[in-house]
Amino acid sequence: MSYNPYSLQGKTILITGASSGIGKATAIECAKLGATCIITARNEQRLTDTLSQLEGEGHRMILCDLTDIDAMDALIAQLPKLDGVVNNAGINILSPVRFIKQEKLEKVLQVNTIAPIMLTQKLTSAKRINKGGSIVFTSSIAGEFAKATVANSMYRASKSAISGFALTTARELSPQRIRVNAVCPGMIETPLIHRINITDEELQTDMQKYPLGRYGKPEEVAWAIIYLLSDASQWVTGTRLAIDGGIMLT
Repeated sequence: MSYNPYSLQGKTILITGASSGIGKATAIECAKLGATCIITARNEQRLTDTLSQLEGEGHRMILCDLTDIDAMDALIAQLPKLDGVVNNAGINILSPVRFIKQEKLEKVLQVNTIAPIMLTQKLTSAKRINKGGSIVFTSSIAGEFAKATVANSMYRASKSAISGFALTTARELSPQRIRVNAVCPGMIETPLIHRINITDEELQTDMQKYPLGRYGKPEEVAWAIIYLLSDASQWVTGTRLAIDGGIMLT
């Protein structure tokens, strides 16, 4: 076998939000590089589809609603020791500030911020992550890098919070040689962007704002996540990696 510093051979990786988009692509690409993947999400049909596309053997799917603490505890109880964790599950609800409803704000924060924080707390408390392991959060350029956009305040707040959490966690877990990083994508072609109230014409117009002329692909974010999971990034922790097609140049 040829030398590959990005190989995940022998590593067991937990990937949340693996039923679609970036999470699904990450699971597929991790498996191609030799990882044993444990994938979780709420939708059984879509998660089963992801599992069917994973190369190699030994992969598992565990249905879990990460907004339910009891369900999260049940997930933790089923996990082996992990070499990597990808906190990827996320949602977006657009609303101008004057129309924000508390229940919508709580939903966004519960999925994007509270769930990955509590999962990380429980995994580390239960000592489920091996020394030298890697935790990767899927944040967003909206969390801190990008210009503010109208009606995106709830999502931006949730991602700013998770980026900040990743930094402090990286410092706290460094004595165990557990690395913690975040990827910060721009707009990615996932089902999520088609669930918000925006037309295809508006999406095409928005794409042209990116110097590279398009939105990103889920696998392009997955490859960055793989770098942070792999031994190639053994000296990288506490970073927030922008994957944005050059939008911050504008």
